[in-house]
Amino acid sequence: MKKILIVEDEKPIQTLLKYNLKQAGFETIIAGDGEEAIHMTTVHSPDLILLDIMLPKMDGIEVCKSLRESGINTPIIMLTAKGDELEKVLGLEIGADDYMTKPFSPREVIARVNAVLRRSTEKKTVTLLKSGGLSIDLDRYQAYLNDEELEFTPKEFELLVYLIQNKNRALTRDQLLSAVWNYDFVGDSRIVDVHVSHLREKIEENTKKPLFIKTVRGIGYKFEEQKQ
Repeated sequence: MKKILIVEDEKPIQTLLKYNLKQAGFETIIAGDGEEAIHMTTVHSPDLILLDIMLPKMDGIEVCKSLRESGINTPIIMLTAKGDELEKVLGLEIGADDYMTKPFSPREVIARVNAVLRRSTEKKTVTLLKSGGLSIDLDRYQAYLNDEELEFTPKEFELLVYLIQNKNRALTRDQLLSAVWNYDFVGDSRIVDVHVSHLREKIEENTKKPLFIKTVRGIGYKFEEQKQ
């Protein structure tokens, strides 16, 4: 039975989420503020976190950032108020896997939870990707450049994996949004550009003339394979 941590300070929403998740076969635990969320994650090791942004003590953005910086890669779905587009993008930039806007239906919650859990547990047929001095170990969730280990947020890592798996192929920003974030941002490509910029800072010796991730004008980006 998968365990879901619900981080929400509003009792009615706590009750709604807990009831519907239990009906769908999930075990649930509750945290009412940001500090408790971090404690519960450490103690109970949930399989997924439903994380509200507006929380006492520490907001959801701070919680997500703290968990990712401490190396905890538990899938996170952010719960946001309608119209908080900046918070949605920021949450995804620091490592959240998806977001839902209030009010939401129980059916949508279950569908999103199942989709994120499915993506996080899919078995990969290839476990080691290489291009030039860059290597990615999918089993260990690690990447190296010239034998030096690199540090990525979960989304940066997923984006790099997707790019290298589709090497030498021009990919649109919408394709990258759909494949890596599994969500339609209605043409808002800023999150892709930000993540590509972060990747370039970490894997490119010359970001003005990138070796690996090339910009394809009018389309998007392409990972260009390098000889070993």
